[in-house]
Amino acid sequence: MTDTVREPDEILLGFARALRAAGVPVTHDRTQGFLAAVAMVGLDDAAATYVAGRATLCASPDDLARYDQVHEAYFNARDGLPRPRPPEDGPPTFSSLPLSDDDGGAGDEHSDDPVVRAMASDTEVLRHRDVASLSATEKARLAGMFATLRPRPPRRRTSRRQRWHRGSVDAPRTLRASLRHLGEPAPVAWRRRGNKPRRVVLLLDVSGSMSGYADALLRLAHRFTQASAAAGGVVETFTVGTRLTHVTRALRGKDAERALVAAGETVPDWSGGTRLGETLRIFMDRWGQRGLARGAVVVVFSDGWERGDPAQLAEQMRRLKRVAHRVVWVNPHRGKHGYEPVQQGVLAVLPHVDDFVAGHSLATYAELVEVVAGA
Repeated sequence: MTDTVREPDEILLGFARALRAAGVPVTHDRTQGFLAAVAMVGLDDAAATYVAGRATLCASPDDLARYDQVHEAYFNARDGLPRPRPPEDGPPTFSSLPLSDDDGGAGDEHSDDPVVRAMASDTEVLRHRDVASLSATEKARLAGMFATLRPRPPRRRTSRRQRWHRGSVDAPRTLRASLRHLGEPAPVAWRRRGNKPRRVVLLLDVSGSMSGYADALLRLAHRFTQASAAAGGVVETFTVGTRLTHVTRALRGKDAERALVAAGETVPDWSGGTRLGETLRIFMDRWGQRGLARGAVVVVFSDGWERGDPAQLAEQMRRLKRVAHRVVWVNPHRGKHGYEPVQQGVLAVLPHVDDFVAGHSLATYAELVEVVAGA
């Protein structure tokens, strides 16, 4: 029999889906918390994994009994027959989870169940880890994983028409075809409105409270810049803090490491204060109102800690909203358990943003890529 190997993250995500199908309200955030908890305790510790699932996937005491039933059926059953439950004072086991077809189990000789490798997928776990909490080695690994992101520029319709297999009748082309046939009827030509890439503007907060995410945000901006250029689009990137700095030219280099070094040499206010209202006013006066933000998808990366006047920040976001096609605010704390948007800066901008999304891990950056592409 040919072995079919399943990745551990596929196993754990399948368990979360099974719980959801059984009626337990497992959300995306709880699933991420489950993966992170299992990565910390280790999948080889069955008791700890069992407790991690109860702590992260169950929303109320009513879910615990259903969790135990699904856990028993999912991990400790084989060939449709449940395994004996462990002693009440003993930890749950994964002894019935097949590690390979030659593990010595005579009863499994003719089983068609796929082989399961019960080891945590370091890559998948790293994708869901908070960027600011990573070690230097983990950040180096994550840097190489940014190449897996595939940003696509959003599209906008143009007034020019293009040939298409359906749509409206292209009368001039149909008439010319008829004349070429000496007035005889010719196939009807069709056309539709064309489309082109929409401009994307990235505003990266590089203040002290965002210093743990600065490197990842520049790498993400570099991916957006390179992918958009390949598709004929335009991405403009600015850093905001105590000053506004245009770093688009530095990020146009194909080599990510050199591009980040060039951007770092350009930005004078790393890990400084946060004056979002003032820097947004400068952006709107100098760039946005003159056309850079007009009709564009503007993505602001910030935690919303504002040292200036929140009223000024709200006014500048209102100006930005009037000229931009869509405004996306990315907050690194948005996807964390227990987060509440209580900062004055966040409360000031929320009425003027179209999407308020998380931005603390590679997985959330992949979701952001889809949000921008669909804008």
